[in-house]
Order: sequence, then C-alpha cells, then structure tokens
Amino acid sequence: MAHPSPRSRRVTGALLSCCTGLLGLLYFAVPGTLSGPFVLWPRTRRRALAVLSAGARRITELERIRRSVFFGDVFPAHDTSDGEVLRYLAVRAYAGTLFGFVVALLGVGVVLAGLLMVGVARATTSWQELLTQGVLGGVLLFLDLQGILSLGALDARSAREHFGPSERELLERRIAELAASRAGVLRAVDVERRRIERDLHDGVQQRLVALAMLLGRARRNRTPEQVDLLLRQAHQESQEVLTELREVAWRVYPSALDDLGLEEALGGVAQRCGIPLRVEFDLPVRLSRPVETAAYFVVSEAVTNAAKHSGATHISVSVKGDARGVSLCVRDNGTGGADPSGSGLAGLRGRVDALDGRLHIDSPSGGPTTIIAELLCA
Repeated sequence: MAHPSPRSRRVTGALLSCCTGLLGLLYFAVPGTLSGPFVLWPRTRRRALAVLSAGARRITELERIRRSVFFGDVFPAHDTSDGEVLRYLAVRAYAGTLFGFVVALLGVGVVLAGLLMVGVARATTSWQELLTQGVLGGVLLFLDLQGILSLGALDARSAREHFGPSERELLERRIAELAASRAGVLRAVDVERRRIERDLHDGVQQRLVALAMLLGRARRNRTPEQVDLLLRQAHQESQEVLTELREVAWRVYPSALDDLGLEEALGGVAQRCGIPLRVEFDLPVRLSRPVETAAYFVVSEAVTNAAKHSGATHISVSVKGDARGVSLCVRDNGTGGADPSGSGLAGLRGRVDALDGRLHIDSPSGGPTTIIAELLCA
C-alpha cells in the first residue's frame, strides 16, 4: 500500500486546521457564551474558567495530535495554565477559520477560472476580457497563496509557543550546543598547549641553558675555588629547574588528584598561591574522574587569574555538592571588571560547557569578583 507523501500529509493537516479552527470558534460561541456570566461574576469566576478550560484542553489536544500526525512535530509534555490554553484556542479559532475562508476563496477562484476557459473555448469571451480577468485572477491568486503560507506559519509558530519546542528542535539545539562546546574545548586545549610550550621554553629551557653554561665554565676553569663556586651555583640552578619543572607538571595534571583526591589537590593550589587562599570543601562522595578533573582546573585557573589580574588580597574557594552534582565558587576582593569573553574566562566556560555545566560570572567594576561553576555528575 502506498504511503502519502510528506507534502500531501502537510496539505491534509492544513485543511484539517480549518475544522479544528471552526470547532474552537463554535466552542467559544456556545459554551463560552453560556459561561460568560459565571466568568464575569467574581464568586464563580475561578470555577467557570476551570470548566471552560477543561473543554479547551480537549480541543488543544486534538491540535497536538494533528501537528504530530501530519507535520511530524513531537512536543514534550508540559503543564500549561488555563489562561494559556484559552489564549491558544482563541488564536487557533481565528487562524483556522480565516484559513478556511482563504481556501474557500481559492476554490471559488479555480471555479471562475474554469468558467473563463469554457467561455474562451466557446468564443463567448473576448481577448480583452480574458486579459483583464487573467491579470486580476493572477493578483488574487498571489494574495490568496500568500495568505495560506502566512496562516500556515502562524499555525506552526503558535503551536511551538504553546506546546513548547518540538523534539526535533530540541535535538537540533542540542547538536548546536555540542558543536559549540566541542569547538570551545578544542580552543581551550590549544591555548593550554601554547601555555605549556611557553612555560617550557621561557622557564625550564632557559634555566637548563644557564645550568649547562655553569657546568661548562666549571670544566674549563682550573682554579679549585672557582670550580667549587660554579658547582654550587650549578647545584642551586638544578634545584630551581626541578622546582619549576614540578610546577609545570602540576599545571598540566596534578598527580595528587588521582592519588589523594580533589581536596588535597586544591590544597596544593592554596600552597602555591601567592596571596592568602581559604578553601571550604564539603563533598561527601568522590566525584567521577572527568568531573573531578574539570573541577580542579576550573578552580585552579580561576585562582590563577585572580592572583595575576585582580589585585586581590584574599581569595576564597567553596566546593559543595553531592552525587548528583558539584558547585564551585571562587570569590576574590579585587578590583573586579573581569571580561567574561576574555581568553581566561572563555577557557573556564569551555571546560564547564563540555560537561553540560553552567558558569556564572559576577564581576562589577570595583569588585568583588565571584565565579560560580555548576557541574553535573550524572
């Protein structure tokens, strides 16, 4: 058995909207008119509106079925108020009745065009009359088709506003969000790679060059006292190289995060911070690895940005949550004015968006700056 094409289904659904629009008009004309006095009387207004909207909900349910069967719209179930139901039914009654009137005019135009062609075939219609009627009919046909398209768009828009976005629209929106999140993560990773390369090139590499120069001078020097001094300097330089290398490795990924957990890793952030940092930690369960890693880097990067750019004298970090999610709050008493679209905060947003989290930034001019990240564990 042949299935109707999508276009024919949409045409059928559009024609059925005339019937549902007329049904809504009759509902307002008969039950709506009868319940009018009870709606106007304050004592019975609430009960009358509840009864009136109960019938309106049944008609709007027919609209939902029509949009689903003939247009492929699948709307997630959600509650709507009585006023919203009545407003939607009023719009549908107006649009559906007007759509039926426009379709009827189109049918009348088709009949008149057929009679005109019969007249031409029988030579009872002159060419001047044919030209005049053809131009007039073409203009009316254009206006009629524009009315049909506009009313169809109004039908789709009013259904979307009342029933909510369809599952297809939600899926398309979700795909767009995931694409943007993926691009943000790639940008954050690229920025992180460049930072690591800069730290290694400008820090560790330069110190290793200085260490090599000290050892070279010690090999060439013949004075024992000078050789001993150069070796002590080389030893000191090697200690500083190891310290800086550990710092770089910690910024790449702290081993304490795997061994001791998030609380100890954040303790390391507090120890390395150049200004006083207080950490309040309240997590009864261990987070999953991706969430725990993201939480660490969000706090670490927010603290680093505050220490470098805010001019703050104190930073507080709060980590709270449960098995469902975790909330991170980083607050400093600096000068504020942080740009949410800046490279540092954009990297934080990319990490949070990658886990379907939310990032809130409040940084008025003059301070303080508060950054709140909410991450889901499920």
